Amino acid sequence: MLRTTGMRVGLISDIHANLPALEAVLDGMPPVDDIICAGDVVGYNPWPRERLERVRAISSLVVQGNHDRNVETPHRYETNGMAHAGLEFAQQELSDAQREWLSELPERTEFADDAYRLVHNYPDPNRLGSYVRPAQVPKMRTYLDDHVGIVLGHTHIQHKATIDGRLIVNPGSVGQPRDGDERTAYAVLDTAADEVELRRVEYNINQVISRVEECGRPLKPGHDSSTVREAI
Repeated sequence: MLRTTGMRVGLISDIHANLPALEAVLDGMPPVDDIICAGDVVGYNPWPRERLERVRAISSLVVQGNHDRNVETPHRYETNGMAHAGLEFAQQELSDAQREWLSELPERTEFADDAYRLVHNYPDPNRLGSYVRPAQVPKMRTYLDDHVGIVLGHTHIQHKATIDGRLIVNPGSVGQPRDGDERTAYAVLDTAADEVELRRVEYNINQVISRVEECGRPLKPGHDSSTVREAI
């Protein structure tokens, strides 16, 4: 596929209203030409307003994640106490204009002269709730006939793979990693070389724990402040 320009792109996803984690990512990110977000700006953590505005300021492209899509319908997550509380909190805290911005985000788009697809969880619009875990990555080849790569999130698991010369990357979660590494996660993509570097950085988890407790937010069943790291 012919591209007129190459650039270095910071890839972020699943920020989930985590202010300290995003600031740590931005402080540690090497120089890039652009920053792109694979969705879930809000949810779980207690800084929805600040994180939304920060993402709007730094990202040229943002796609809609499942939490972004359900700010107006938190009852859909009633079986998940943490997710439900995070969405209710976002609904209360965000302005009408901020909620409208989330509702108008595209579910998918392209970047780098349309060489790369950007989605939150699955490129097929009929499978919005599906996860693309590392084991499912080879199935993404079907959606890449017209693209050299795809960027997605949703699983909170950092991963990259090359299938038939096509790059598939999940930068991991900024705000709630779930791959056994509590450091915040992101990636840097070189669209000229079609290479990606997965990166991690430490952040102040205790600041998040304190703020969650101040807000009276629920943790996972059986968790207290000593084990909240698994829930952040």
